[in-house]
Amino acid sequence: MKFDNVLSEINGFGTFQFRIMLLLIFGRMCLPFNFLLNNFIAVVPSHHCNIDSLDDGSVFRNLSVADRLIVSIPLEQDGSPNPCEMFAEPQYHLLLNFSSTNALPTVSCKNGWIFDNSTFKSTIASEWDLVCDKKKMNRAIATVFFIGVMIGAVISGYLSDRFGRKRAILLCYITTTIFGFASAFSYNFMLFAAMRFFTGVGLSGISIISYVICLEWVDIKHRTAAGILMSLDWSIFTAVIPLIAYFLTDWRHLTAAVTAPQLVALICWRFLPESARWLISNGNCNLAHSYLRKCAQVNKRQEFMAEISPQVLSKVILVEDESKKYSYADLLRTPNMRKLAVLTGIVWFAVASTYYGISLNVSGFGVNIYLTQFIFGIIEIPAKAIVYFSVDKIGRRLVQAGMVLLTGLCLCCSMFIPRGEPLLWTAVGALGKMFSEAAFTTLYLYSTELYPTVLRQNGLGYCSFLGRLGVSICPLILLLEDSWAHLPNMVFFLVALAGGVSASFLRETKNTRLPETIDDVEQTRCLNLNLEADADVLVNMSNFAYLHLSHYANN
Repeated sequence: MKFDNVLSEINGFGTFQFRIMLLLIFGRMCLPFNFLLNNFIAVVPSHHCNIDSLDDGSVFRNLSVADRLIVSIPLEQDGSPNPCEMFAEPQYHLLLNFSSTNALPTVSCKNGWIFDNSTFKSTIASEWDLVCDKKKMNRAIATVFFIGVMIGAVISGYLSDRFGRKRAILLCYITTTIFGFASAFSYNFMLFAAMRFFTGVGLSGISIISYVICLEWVDIKHRTAAGILMSLDWSIFTAVIPLIAYFLTDWRHLTAAVTAPQLVALICWRFLPESARWLISNGNCNLAHSYLRKCAQVNKRQEFMAEISPQVLSKVILVEDESKKYSYADLLRTPNMRKLAVLTGIVWFAVASTYYGISLNVSGFGVNIYLTQFIFGIIEIPAKAIVYFSVDKIGRRLVQAGMVLLTGLCLCCSMFIPRGEPLLWTAVGALGKMFSEAAFTTLYLYSTELYPTVLRQNGLGYCSFLGRLGVSICPLILLLEDSWAHLPNMVFFLVALAGGVSASFLRETKNTRLPETIDDVEQTRCLNLNLEADADVLVNMSNFAYLHLSHYANN
């Protein structure tokens, strides 16, 4: 008997599993809120130089506000005031002669900027003057945050495999809560950047640990449904954040609001079960038995667990060495694990960078950012449906490769759309967002199935690290538009192409048991959905050898 047989007998997709999802939802709610927060708190409102320094007497003071701008600030081609330059001195003749101002002497803003606060009461750009020469600092705040997410993936992956899923996610909840609220009260840019970095560290662990806790409690038959249900909260709250941002136009209030659900998550943590699969893999069969009995009781399958003892559970997962503590180095020790690490790393980098390449550029689509973000959230729901109906029919590998390539195709097509067609831009961008979300949804499910239990969190931590590395450079890639408007999309297209090709070389995991040990990955066992027959095959060494021969013959 294997662990998946036990889960199946006590209903591996019952009330107990739905309760786990509900307990995790408040912590996961903060993921899209914070990952997309920069789209709203770092918006650069319309602005122009503060012209008080040009006040040279009564003539200037008697002018209307509009006339003061005419004599003080050169105009752009569209007739708006230049956001970064002002005249060295008032040009009163412009009130009579609206000739070109290109030849008039200008200087950089001397006394700060005046921002239009009609849409946003306050943003970090307007509070700390992150415009013009400091524009890159404003973009860099997203990079700093995602570097924190990247580092957090490595830390939380190790802690989760070393000390358990439940303890690790508690640490992530506490970290996110403390530094999330500290971000809202930061009094200068450098402190704010540091607080956002540590917020990202905590959020990264919530992202990957919550997903693993859920899937490790679900049986084979329902893994796809559980994975998609778990990821559905991301899409829903992606569509909710523009509604919150619409009413909270002060960046401090908005930052505090998107952190608040963590307080509820801390309360829910008390009732969250540890992964029984992890407990058995680490030799703690008594506690695993206790959780499994509770699961059977909630799912009304108590009679089965009456016949299962902790001693029986100790044999459902064969571990090479119960005293061994695994680390990231184990990802590279054996051939198949090395291949898996390289390929999944490339795919994660490609999927994450293209997804956020679209998500972090909502203001670049020429439509109201609240509406664009709402569309980008809603369009992810049909993406989940596509994944649900396709991964169990045509397989994880083809869906993964196809969705990444379709995302790249949308990015490529957008390069040929004229800038004067904002609605068409938004339509193609939304389509690319849908495919990229489908790729991300598949990727979490696929990666969880590819890595063994003893290294699952380390594997996802490593993958998330490379994914967040791709995300952290997204804002910098978007800055390439200053050189050529289509260069960012060209870069994202090439990255998506590399990700799609790499995904095609991964092994298929449809209808297979989760691998438990490194040996499972190295032997690439073909496990089918017929649990009883499959269990007999696994305990019979001659049939096991036959599976190998059949596998090689078919290939």
